[in-house]
Amino acid sequence: MSSTAPARRPVLYRNGSVYSPADPFATAVLVDGPRVAWVGSEEAARSLQDSSMDVVDLDGRLLAPGFVDSHVHLTETALALSTLDLSAAGSLQEVLDAVAGAARTGHGVVLGSGWDESVWPERRAPTAQELDRAAGGREVYLTRIDVHSGVVSASLARRLGLASVEGWLGDGRVEHLAHDRVRAAALDLDAGRRAELHRLGLRHAAAQGYVALAEASAEQVAPFEDLVHLVALANHGVHADGPTPRVLPYRGELVRDAAQARAVVERFDAALAQLLGRPPQRGESLVGLAGDLCVDGALGSRTAALRAPYADEPSSTGDLYLDPDAVGAHLAATTEAGLQGGFHVIGDAGMDTVLDGLDRAAQLVGERALQGAGHRLEHAEMIDPEGIERLARHAVTVSVQPGFDAAWGGPGGLYEQRLGAGRAAAMNPLASFYRAGVPVALGSDAPVVPLSPWDTVRACLEHHDPEQRISARAAFLASTRGAWRAARHPDPMQGQLAPGTPATFAVWDVEALMVQQAEGTGSSWSTDPRARTPLLPALDGTALPVCRQTVLDGVELFRSDGF
Repeated sequence: MSSTAPARRPVLYRNGSVYSPADPFATAVLVDGPRVAWVGSEEAARSLQDSSMDVVDLDGRLLAPGFVDSHVHLTETALALSTLDLSAAGSLQEVLDAVAGAARTGHGVVLGSGWDESVWPERRAPTAQELDRAAGGREVYLTRIDVHSGVVSASLARRLGLASVEGWLGDGRVEHLAHDRVRAAALDLDAGRRAELHRLGLRHAAAQGYVALAEASAEQVAPFEDLVHLVALANHGVHADGPTPRVLPYRGELVRDAAQARAVVERFDAALAQLLGRPPQRGESLVGLAGDLCVDGALGSRTAALRAPYADEPSSTGDLYLDPDAVGAHLAATTEAGLQGGFHVIGDAGMDTVLDGLDRAAQLVGERALQGAGHRLEHAEMIDPEGIERLARHAVTVSVQPGFDAAWGGPGGLYEQRLGAGRAAAMNPLASFYRAGVPVALGSDAPVVPLSPWDTVRACLEHHDPEQRISARAAFLASTRGAWRAARHPDPMQGQLAPGTPATFAVWDVEALMVQQAEGTGSSWSTDPRARTPLLPALDGTALPVCRQTVLDGVELFRSDGF
């Protein structure tokens, strides 16, 4: 005799504010199983309510579509949450003091992340000898904030044999292959520790109002099995404590033809099926061969590929890992295989390589097929107007991180240090992407920037260049509906709230609600109540909204104490 789980009772949320295109002034919403059944006014909610429903008093809170982060590294984010956080360090000495404190407890390698020497008076990284002294002989590995380089103690360098590996700079700094070797050692986790980190990262994301995360996996980031186990845990509850945000999996593996592309997917599906005990269903496999498939590196580590030398290292123009032929072949292969393709690209010379590769892919498979493939680029920080127009012509989505501008834009910031004031002023052209019709999705690149969705929206409003600011509404849509669409989710209604849409949302404590435009970018009609523009939290103060509940397809992922 078979048993089935009891049907979920409908839930009526009322006495709040509901962000819905169906009714911009809605105060209530009825959730019936995985879908929204009704959205409307408080007066209508009173007449609708009956004993068959559970009722949640929002008490003035905002109920809005849940956030999707379009670029994360979840295992590394969880490691950053559970190891030494150096993001607030204001000097080299503060880092060394933190290492010394961590070395006095626990055992094994001292792991830390988030340091950024560009904000320190010394403007240099710790040396291997300084780390050895601070840690009292314990091995140390500290990743830079951009995760494209790091520093290690001399003891760890000796154990891993880094002296003979390309990218070992001799003073403790590691990049390229040397950094890959260190990262592989740090992420050589047993199954129990890996699952623990995955649960930690997913629970943390849910508590920030995220309902889905695009995992940008790649060989130099984490092993193939890390992505398989993460997807199994998040999407299907294998060894899970409970429901979690969905993972939208990308794997950055370079391919030359469609058969090779399909082989990567088949390998992923076979590994996933082994964990699930059944073949993967539609929507459970790789979204694409994209993410951190690197054309170049990062500006902070001076490995992003530039047309002209770095302002603070005139002998270097960074590193270019792929050429236009490789880029074009990969995009053509993924197009023919029915997959998204894409790349990590930051510097302007790196972008030139991608754009030329797009043109070559169009010659191979045809422009219409290329446009329909939904290819995407990660970061795209440094691109000129002509390049933006070329992206629009090829219908390429950009997955960008406004938090980078908040952290490094403006006078004296890292961009200006690395590039000089002229080039730094043109970084992260958000509004230009919108004006050209380039689809935009927003993310954090966590652990580079913390998982904090309203900080992402606020960064769009406060871009260092007033001409590149976008409205809170545009940023919110790029973090919800736009992010689902960028990942080619099969339900076109995911990411918005209206009758019949998925019941995917978060509930927020907010101080005030308003229609918030970046200064000088809006029109008077857009803030007039008669425009019927849905309201979002005011982000011009210091207190950001606080998440109280996160729900995906009607299933609760997170609930705060007291809600």
